[in-house]
Amino acid sequence: MRLKGAIAVVAMAATISGCATILNDDTQQVNVATSTGKPASGTVNGQAFQAPGIVTLTRKKANAVFTTDTPGCAKETVALNSVDPKFFINILSGGVFGSTTDYVSEEMWKYEDRIVITCQP
Repeated sequence: MRLKGAIAVVAMAATISGCATILNDDTQQVNVATSTGKPASGTVNGQAFQAPGIVTLTRKKANAVFTTDTPGCAKETVALNSVDPKFFINILSGGVFGSTTDYVSEEMWKYEDRIVITCQP
């Protein structure tokens, strides 16, 4: 009897948890480079970054804006966010409860894997 109860609890937890929430971290690693290959620096979402390099972004519903303070480089570069394909798998398998969890936790979002800041040669 206890085994049936434990199986029911596990099944319920799997049904109400979001697929993207389980498979995605709260953050995402993004490669940042410049169009010239030269170094650049600035901030994104309040944290400093160096390009070329890897930046850790917190998954959010909003785009991430890279603000550059390097002369000759674009002052702002937008990293577009989109819905992670894992979210759509969850709609098919987990239904409303799982997809709602993914939406509320904001882990259903992802950014482009590579951001290129335009700089003059």
